[in-house]
Amino acid sequence: MTALRGNETAHAAFAAAMASGTLHHAWLFAGPEGVGKATFARAAAARLLAEAAGEMLEPGFALPKESRTAKLIAAGSHPDYRELVRLPRDPDKPDQDLARSIKIEQVRGIQPMFATPPSMGPRRAIVIDAIDDLERPAANALLKNLEEPPAGTVFILVSHAPGRLLPTIRSRCRLLRFETLDDDVMAAIVRAQMPDASVEEVSALVRAGQGSPGRSLGFAGLDVAAIDRALGAIAAEGDRDNRERVKLSKQLALKAAQPRYEAFLERAPAFIAAAARTRQGEALRTALDAHDAARNLAAAARGLSLDAQGTVFEMAGIVARLAPQGF
Repeated sequence: MTALRGNETAHAAFAAAMASGTLHHAWLFAGPEGVGKATFARAAAARLLAEAAGEMLEPGFALPKESRTAKLIAAGSHPDYRELVRLPRDPDKPDQDLARSIKIEQVRGIQPMFATPPSMGPRRAIVIDAIDDLERPAANALLKNLEEPPAGTVFILVSHAPGRLLPTIRSRCRLLRFETLDDDVMAAIVRAQMPDASVEEVSALVRAGQGSPGRSLGFAGLDVAAIDRALGAIAAEGDRDNRERVKLSKQLALKAAQPRYEAFLERAPAFIAAAARTRQGEALRTALDAHDAARNLAAAARGLSLDAQGTVFEMAGIVARLAPQGF
């Protein structure tokens, strides 16, 4: 199981609720995407079921390797655990694109288990990652379970945007907030997942993650440090002869470089935003205008499938506005 780092306050709140003996039947784990909500949801559900089954456990949420509960969940065969996520569009191609939503058929699929008591103890757990992904009929179907919770069942709903949920769902859940992580915790998580990464790359991934380790690791293997170096050079000198812009646009326009191109479209506006936070007066206005232009260009590049080489060249020109003498 992935180590749980950060958001200790949220973890402690759930642990206290478990220890109280009056655990609420529905929880909404809400916060930015990639900060560990789903990881903790799975860990909390596993711990809940292991305790209910009478396993002897050390303090904390991590289960030992020999835990029967952990083994059954890992094998997908625990009778008292269900997890609803978006499924692959094509069942024969599990590594391909996922469906846009969690379907009503998936919610209906968990209903038969509620017809009988839990099998291995007094508890069962349902994790939904993410509740934001439920199509409207599925949300309405789930609401019936939240309004009349099956005996012993705890629902843990992961949400990146709780404000978009049905108010009736939010009102039936106890809210547990998760926050972005500080740089030290971020770096520890990145190093644990990428032990061979250089100090420079770890630092670049931490910057790119903006407090979200999930986001950081999404950039893994894309040499984000090199992208940041190129952006930094252009912002510092203005690239008056277009040399850096041409070089970068040619590199990222290659078909094999598509993932790095996508990373560049995310990093450039974020790079400008970080620069804006250090400026005042006219320099700040210039950075804010550049940030708006960069965001609009990135959105257009994705939505309209703009030419990659031309887009990188134009985006680098926007970054060049940050140069001390202008451009």
